[in-house]
Amino acid sequence: MRRQRRTGGLRPVLLLLPFAALISVATFSLHSADRLLSSSDTGTAQKAASSSRQHRRLPVATLDVRALDAAPPLHAAAARAFRSGGRLLRDVLSSSSPSAPAPPPAGPGAARCPASIVRSGAQLRGAGGGVLLPLPCGLTLGSHVTVVGAPRGGRGAAAVAQFAVELRGEGDGDEAPRILHFNPRLSGDWSRRPVIEMNTRFRGQWGPALRCDGRRSRPDLETVDGLVTCEEWSKNIDDASEELKRLWLRNRVAGKNNRNWLHWPYPFLEEEMFVLTLSAGLEGYHFHVDGKHVTSFPYRVGFLLEDATILSVNGNIDIKSIVAGSLPTTHPSIVQRNLELLTELKTPPLGKENVELFIGILSAGSHFTERMAVRRSWMSLVRNSSSIVARFFVALNGRKEVNEDLIKEADFFRDIVIVPFADSYDLVVLKTVAICDYVARVVPAKYVMKCDDDTFVGLDSVMAEVKKIPDGKSFYLGNMNYYHRPLREGKWAVSYEEWPREEYPPYADGAGYVVSSDIANFVASGMENGRLNLFKMEDVSMGMWVGQFNFNRSGPGSAVAYVHSAGFCQSGCVAGYLTAHYQSPAQMVCLWEKLRRGVAQCCNAR
Repeated sequence: MRRQRRTGGLRPVLLLLPFAALISVATFSLHSADRLLSSSDTGTAQKAASSSRQHRRLPVATLDVRALDAAPPLHAAAARAFRSGGRLLRDVLSSSSPSAPAPPPAGPGAARCPASIVRSGAQLRGAGGGVLLPLPCGLTLGSHVTVVGAPRGGRGAAAVAQFAVELRGEGDGDEAPRILHFNPRLSGDWSRRPVIEMNTRFRGQWGPALRCDGRRSRPDLETVDGLVTCEEWSKNIDDASEELKRLWLRNRVAGKNNRNWLHWPYPFLEEEMFVLTLSAGLEGYHFHVDGKHVTSFPYRVGFLLEDATILSVNGNIDIKSIVAGSLPTTHPSIVQRNLELLTELKTPPLGKENVELFIGILSAGSHFTERMAVRRSWMSLVRNSSSIVARFFVALNGRKEVNEDLIKEADFFRDIVIVPFADSYDLVVLKTVAICDYVARVVPAKYVMKCDDDTFVGLDSVMAEVKKIPDGKSFYLGNMNYYHRPLREGKWAVSYEEWPREEYPPYADGAGYVVSSDIANFVASGMENGRLNLFKMEDVSMGMWVGQFNFNRSGPGSAVAYVHSAGFCQSGCVAGYLTAHYQSPAQMVCLWEKLRRGVAQCCNAR
């Protein structure tokens, strides 16, 4: 809840834009193991890395699968991804030094991204179920997008038009985060009144919705850059005008024009053209329709303006044109961010003590905010421990500027292992192989844990669970799945070529699990010898490898112990968790604050 601003409008706010931009970058944009680099593909990268006088040895994983060309389809895809990754790594290392800022673009046409984008309706047609407008370098303070369109009329009284305008991040389909979801519902919903709903979707889960139903929000509760979250719609239709509303719909179905006899107070009307402008302020997004402020939506933790790389418009609507202006011409660089203020989050050098637990955290190049949330929360215990080591395992992004930031981040925090392949969902399993390979070659550990960068780990609770297993016993600990059957249709379909059997082997959910080091060594050795089968589902792959390891065991008591614990939560969080999955950065910090007070309780608010 913010205190009410004493302001006469946006003018004082606009005067603060230059200063606030620096604060915003430092606050919201805060975006180590060694690799034996191949001489053929990475010699140039080594020379570029060693040319920096202040640069420490770049932490790149030892894993290399380029020799798998003649293997099954996923193996061939992995080999291609590693070759592409080698080129991406060479390019980013040869272009600039991680310890020195890259020179700004100079000369006409040197900007990486356009400052404005204009698309007509004709150019936007033919996009299938909606319109997607790329925003190559995302948004920045003061950026604005104007959509000119008209809601299409529905068929029948119940089919009144509705549409959605969204800012999305990188990803395909449902995997793409909804940084902003703006959804006018002309026919209303459960309230039976026209509404505008706004929300965000993080890691497949919607946050709390902000609904505007025509009543002005209280300015003493929350404002965004001095503007209320919801404005009042003039002459709002109340219960006394339900008869007028029914008459309007009846005439609409009959093909009669209602335009001259009924004033519709809602900002959008069927087949009436509107001009919708979305702008990025200091504290949130602002929407104006036909020049009038309608609603504002505060920024949510976990998303940055630069993450909004796609504008999507879909639903029952005809688009006439879209204009985007004041766009950033270059991707924000981590060099511009005040990392010096975060020295306490640096990972100390590896000690000489024996490591009991190694934690490999799967992350993506663009997930800087998620990694910062981990560093600020449960990873604090790791930095103060001599027996636990944690590292992020990150592949390379197709965008050079993301890789540049990643290398600078790795050089600063010393807690990232770069896995040199071009990242994709189907090849996430390679990061898990890299974790095992790292433990086998660089940091020998008694136990190995894998988790995701949106997984909160209760370290003490996990270690207490591990200690219940007899010392020296091979084990596989997690939220175990038995007799699961592959899906043959739909988004997560697995073909018979990929998996011919009717059931998967027992496997632990991928959000978090622990194996004994002999299993990790088996995976690393199998990859090196070319005998390891890869499967696109990372958690099923580990179950498959553990099954192979167990099959090769002999002697009494040598079988792997499959240990199930529901405390490794796959979908969200439960009280008494060992790990909690799908946690936003804000939830990570909240869980950590509660855990410091000795309470393993969930934080459900985003």
